[in-house]
Amino acid sequence: MRAVTSRLPHTSRSDARDNRKLILDAARALFAAKGLDIPMREVARRAGVGPATLYRHFPAKQALVAEAFAEQMRACHSIVDEGLADPDPWHGFCLVIEKICALHARDRGFTAAFMSAYPNAWDFAADREYALHAVARLARRAQEAGRLRPDFVLDDLILMLMANGGISASTPAAAVAASRRFAALAIQAFQASPQASRLPPAAPLTQVVLISLPDFSLRDADSRGA
Repeated sequence: MRAVTSRLPHTSRSDARDNRKLILDAARALFAAKGLDIPMREVARRAGVGPATLYRHFPAKQALVAEAFAEQMRACHSIVDEGLADPDPWHGFCLVIEKICALHARDRGFTAAFMSAYPNAWDFAADREYALHAVARLARRAQEAGRLRPDFVLDDLILMLMANGGISASTPAAAVAASRRFAALAIQAFQASPQASRLPPAAPLTQVVLISLPDFSLRDADSRGA
């Protein structure tokens, strides 16, 4: 009997790990397909676990969303860091636009989490703020190099992500392909050109994402990163 009972704690831990993975896999699939408004009970049903098991691992939906998209946020960090490290700021800026659009196109749920004030209570908000600060610093350098149009503001990046998140396609591969073309069009629009016409005033979209930085600008970002 001792031999049997000694294996129980290990089995319980293994079951817990399996359940946690099932929950996260189900959450990622549902968030990607339907956004963040999926009820927790639907996540539990998709994972094949009871509500009590779900809430034991993730007492609040915020915690589930944060962990479900931790990998995507790490990828986002890597992308903006790669762009900042590029000695050519315009090339780095274009790289960030292309890769960020592709990342968001592959996962609708991540776009919703990134753009929403809903995750503002956890570390996800700090990660998102870091990414936007980094892109703003890169944009400022590209402007100083004369490659990025001088009237570009961070709100234009938010607008681009909103538009990219609205792409609807028959398959994930088609969505990524459409996003790649959209990114190329956006880059052409962002490029400095003497023939570029004056833009209308920017809508204050950054305030929706960076609640704590109502006066955030590209110049602020560059001075913070110096």
